[in-house]
Amino acid sequence: MEAQEFKSDQYVRFCPGCGDHAICMALQKAMAQIGVPTYETVVISGIGCSSRMPHYLNTYGFNTIHGRGGAIATGVKTSHPELTVWQMSGDGDCLAIGGNHFIHEIRRNVDLNICLFNNRIYGLTKGQYSPTSPKGFISKSSPFGTVERPFIPAELVMGARGTFFARTLDVDMPTTVNCMVAAQQHKGASVIECLVNCVIFNNGTHNWIADRETRADRSIVLRHGEKMIFGKNQDKGLALDYSHIIPQLIVVPADDPRVLVHDAKMEDPTLHRMLALMGQEMVTDAANAGKASELPIALGVVRDVEAETYDAAVNNQIDEVRSKAKVQTFDALLGTLEQWKM
Repeated sequence: MEAQEFKSDQYVRFCPGCGDHAICMALQKAMAQIGVPTYETVVISGIGCSSRMPHYLNTYGFNTIHGRGGAIATGVKTSHPELTVWQMSGDGDCLAIGGNHFIHEIRRNVDLNICLFNNRIYGLTKGQYSPTSPKGFISKSSPFGTVERPFIPAELVMGARGTFFARTLDVDMPTTVNCMVAAQQHKGASVIECLVNCVIFNNGTHNWIADRETRADRSIVLRHGEKMIFGKNQDKGLALDYSHIIPQLIVVPADDPRVLVHDAKMEDPTLHRMLALMGQEMVTDAANAGKASELPIALGVVRDVEAETYDAAVNNQIDEVRSKAKVQTFDALLGTLEQWKM
């Protein structure tokens, strides 16, 4: 299939320079690569800039109310498990008003592909701070700097016992497409944190890793079964330092025998959590804006483990109960009730 088949006839109304453009294009490319027909694909969203996505994809779609995309997506997948369901949501839509739905669709492990657009700002409602804005962030709703500690999406996913987590940058199309394809192949709740730029209200929020000159040294693309090596000259690696009570990740030369091999399928989430939290001190406190982290930020698929899915479990239960029931239809049920004729 071709990406063009997944493009709708609607004019894309993201602002010029918005990172959402890149994620939209990547999703169209990924859908074509996955090969699920447009009529078997559903895109559900809440409210926000990223939540306009159903309008731009030639699939079934539903633009729901603020924060409720997860509830509708769960219903669609559970009632029609044969469909491929994508959920588009922003850091405000998904982690504020929709936070409860978000953690429970992860906990339940509903077979959904969730793209969490994180620009660390409310864009559509014109520049208020969001649940991922760093402490001290100055915005229209925090003129003296927010005093709140932000959510780290990866930490939230791990805490909800998530089975799949990936992270990508809007300026890295190949990694974004790969993450989306992997999310679809995963059976369960797949969360992709898409780091996107809001050119109007929070321009440059991810520049410390998105800048072409520094990206290779400040980020690492994790690939299952491959050594954790990064750097402009591929001369750095990640290893565990066991000299502390709790082992810590450290940067070592790429030829160091301690360099780790990425295992996204590892059941124990301890190392996955450590990898996902690398560099997050740079995005949780505005005082660190523009600084470099000692450890690179992890991109690519961090965690990908199998577990029973909610939609499959519900439908299996229905089939089991139905197979044992004496009454199979509604008409038959009515026939079991007391009846009389006038």
